Amino acid sequence: MIGPAYPRQMARYNAWQNRQIHAALDGASLDDLRQGHGAFFGSILGTLSHILWGDRIWMSRFASDLVGAPEGGIEGSPGLCPTLAVWSAERFVTDAAIARWADKLHALDLTGDLTWHSGALGREVSKPKALCVVHMFNHQTHHRGQLHAMMTRAGFDAPVSDLFAMPGT
Repeated sequence: MIGPAYPRQMARYNAWQNRQIHAALDGASLDDLRQGHGAFFGSILGTLSHILWGDRIWMSRFASDLVGAPEGGIEGSPGLCPTLAVWSAERFVTDAAIARWADKLHALDLTGDLTWHSGALGREVSKPKALCVVHMFNHQTHHRGQLHAMMTRAGFDAPVSDLFAMPGT
């Protein structure tokens, strides 16, 4: 399905997107970041927190030595980070862990199944590891699309999100 080059490229893309988002939102008021926009996780900050929570839950399954599972479940994920500064610091640490993990991957690491207890489904799940890795990066992109719409609606300059536009590609 995928080889090690895919997670490496997507880890770079993820970190690039997060740096751009931070730059676009730096100086925004907490009220603006917490304003509801009708998205699934409500606000800009809530959606940023949920993406971070999702990355941490998946990384805790892929590399628990690098990233521990976040507290709480999906329902509480929008409250993970109370401010943009906290999100930015936590995001930086998590992005670095994702990059370290991706850089050490071998093709064999992406084979076989991953088994975990899904809180969302309330049961044990087994899926191909490669599919789960693709899902983690797809999840980020899905919610960043929502974030882009909220940022545009709120009057922020939403960053370029096209993969081909990433420097160094």
